[in-house]
Amino acid sequence: MPRASEALPGFEGIGLSEELLTLLLAEHDRVTLPRLSRLWRYYRNPDERDSRGTVGGGPGGAWLGQAEGLPSRLIGPAALHEDDRATREIVIENDIAWRVQSMVDFMFGKPVQILSTARDAATRRRVEHALDAVWEASGGIALLQDMALLGHVYGHVDLLLRATGNLRGTPVPGDGAADPVLRVEVIEPARGIPVVNAGDYRALDAYIVRVRRETRGAAAPVPIPAPGPWRRLVKPFGAAPRRAVTETVEVIGPHHTRVYEGGRLLTDAPNTLTPADLPVAHIQNVSEPFRYEGLSEVEPLIPLQDELNTRLSDRAFRVTMQSFRMFLARGLDGAGPVPVGPGRIITTDNPDASITAVGGDAESPSEAAHIQEVREAIDKASCVPPLASGVLRARIGNLTSANALRITLMGLLAKTARKRVTYGRGITRISTLILRALDHAGVLRTDERDRGVRLEWPDPLPADLTDQVAAARAKADLGVPRERVLAELGYPPTDPGVV
Repeated sequence: MPRASEALPGFEGIGLSEELLTLLLAEHDRVTLPRLSRLWRYYRNPDERDSRGTVGGGPGGAWLGQAEGLPSRLIGPAALHEDDRATREIVIENDIAWRVQSMVDFMFGKPVQILSTARDAATRRRVEHALDAVWEASGGIALLQDMALLGHVYGHVDLLLRATGNLRGTPVPGDGAADPVLRVEVIEPARGIPVVNAGDYRALDAYIVRVRRETRGAAAPVPIPAPGPWRRLVKPFGAAPRRAVTETVEVIGPHHTRVYEGGRLLTDAPNTLTPADLPVAHIQNVSEPFRYEGLSEVEPLIPLQDELNTRLSDRAFRVTMQSFRMFLARGLDGAGPVPVGPGRIITTDNPDASITAVGGDAESPSEAAHIQEVREAIDKASCVPPLASGVLRARIGNLTSANALRITLMGLLAKTARKRVTYGRGITRISTLILRALDHAGVLRTDERDRGVRLEWPDPLPADLTDQVAAARAKADLGVPRERVLAELGYPPTDPGVV
């Protein structure tokens, strides 16, 4: 093991030492992971009840992920009263998840075509077949959707090119190879730590991948805290058995790769996949100037989501208190334990006795208007109206044309087009690295000028088949190749139904 001040073997050019590696891992634990975990909780809104039904003193023994943003009057100590009549009702309406899913659907709801820009047709066909085989073996459209989901939640995501075996001597992907050796792996920010170049925030000197895995062994027992509101007063008791966890840290550089497991050096090998080139593509969800990280779709919605959940919880409590009538009985002996219900007779000799009804739900226009304004604010902040998920409102009129639908969804379409630049750059980068690795291994020889690719993005909105056929005929009349016109219509060249 080198001294703390010395650079790791193979990483002398970037000055990555054992001391810097330890510092990067500590900063990732202390600063990055808590922020990323909060973004994921607001997207996923998980039910975090444990086996005993309690989590941190949450109301009713349950604590949804977004409940942490509610005020203390709803989830504080006052909400833990033993009498459930003093417990405020909690309403969580996750307006973040369906909006993020709609953005992902608009981005990668349909497959993206990766087309080669090589100079001759034969090379273009071989390159496209090889790229299709590697991407499909890596997950295909599901991989792209996972990549987009993580990017939308965290603000950025990385793609890593790996080889599952010896690449030399394997057949060309797509030319009869059953299982390509190359794989594209999605690395979420919770696992990936970039070593950014000191002079250029867009360039990486190295990349660190850390993975925590549960082993088959048992770890040291952890004390169980006391349940309920007494957890701060009573010492922990018992022991909670849990599985042992081991951490693997992989340090990837342009020329070298080192793997540590449990603090011990496991692998130390040169980079033979893409020599002198880091096999990583960084993708920003929405580009942020002078920052390596991108802009998350979840982060700006958190304050509005907290306000919506707070007002919905207040309304639920008001409706509960007012929709169930209470009765004030005067001059009736023993009327207290008598249940209220139909078909019951209450008798009394007191001429001054009376029963007065109290309560009943009342309209609150200001409350309804405020909740509606919060929802509209979330629509504007996310650029995702309810129409994107198929919810129609009378005020938008009849969407009888594609142009009317595009105008209504203009904000979402514009944001999708902007993000296609950043996500497309990452897909193009990995595709170029795939061709470079195949060329270095002697599997598919290509010139640097023939490794360019371009992406054909589908229209995110549903298209009219009649309009598609008319556009295809017009393209054919203009001289567009027949194979390309059929591909745009969704007919592969090998389709037996196409003549």
